[in-house]
Amino acid sequence: MSSINASFVQNMSIVRPEYFFITGLSGIPYSSYYYIFLCVTYFITVIGNSAVLIIIAMERSLHSPKYIGVFNLALADLGETNAWIPNTMKIFFSDSQYMSYNACLANMFFVNLFVTLQSATLVVLAFDRYIAICLPLRYHAIVNNTVMSLVFVVIWAFNTSLVALAASLMTQLSFCKSNVVQSYYCDYGAVLGMACNDNSINMFLTNLIVALFLVAPLIIIVLSYMSIVFALSKITTWEARLKAMQTCVSHLLLVVSFFLPIICICIASLVTSLTANARVISGSLSLSLPPMLNPIIYVLNTAEIRVLIQKLLKNRIVSTHIKS
Repeated sequence: MSSINASFVQNMSIVRPEYFFITGLSGIPYSSYYYIFLCVTYFITVIGNSAVLIIIAMERSLHSPKYIGVFNLALADLGETNAWIPNTMKIFFSDSQYMSYNACLANMFFVNLFVTLQSATLVVLAFDRYIAICLPLRYHAIVNNTVMSLVFVVIWAFNTSLVALAASLMTQLSFCKSNVVQSYYCDYGAVLGMACNDNSINMFLTNLIVALFLVAPLIIIVLSYMSIVFALSKITTWEARLKAMQTCVSHLLLVVSFFLPIICICIASLVTSLTANARVISGSLSLSLPPMLNPIIYVLNTAEIRVLIQKLLKNRIVSTHIKS
């Protein structure tokens, strides 16, 4: 009976604000131009990633393990962009910077889910390149469409469960001091820092997610490319080495576009104290630029997609001339 009463008292003591106030950029003249820039990146991202999804889905020659990974990355990029930019635009262009408590939890869940999916997909694509170059004779036995599909089903299930747990545990926190979120969306870290009761479990889960989806992926990718470089050093001719390495260029550029902004923000935070506006700009750029650049990188560096687009454009031009 006493444990039930204690639990009741604990639940009654949890203070949840009806709304959170999202600060965004504050005190900066012409800040609306930055939000317009985000709108432009949003439309480029949606168009580019939608095109990649449609091309891979419709072209049977691209139904391979590598492009299952590319399809999943484009899907994660599209999800991440839609999870925060439209909502951010709605908040700041309507001059209503308030977000309801439940909408805040949903916002942080979807942003974090798709970011973790992006990171995990880059690891899977690194594994694909590692097997293709280091174990070429066993590639089709180890990596096939069924295996790759199952891997991504497991990744989606695991990431969804872990991020959902982190978001649900936020409901056990009290926010009795402030409801002002120093960010451009309902940032998990910013909201967690506002809690005024014990958040040790939340902090542990946060550190676990960072370790699993930021630190570990970067280490795994670096180790995989060290193994690839070692395998390439055994190839006698430079032409064969360059040909093998060219298959990794697109993936390396994707890794750089995803991890470099995060690393730069971490270094800047250690070296100096970033202002709230600097954190908003750097954080929003780290979330908006990689999804916009990824389809461009794949179109420019992947011969199969590039040739396919040229063929589609050529057929369209020919059909237009015939009709005219």
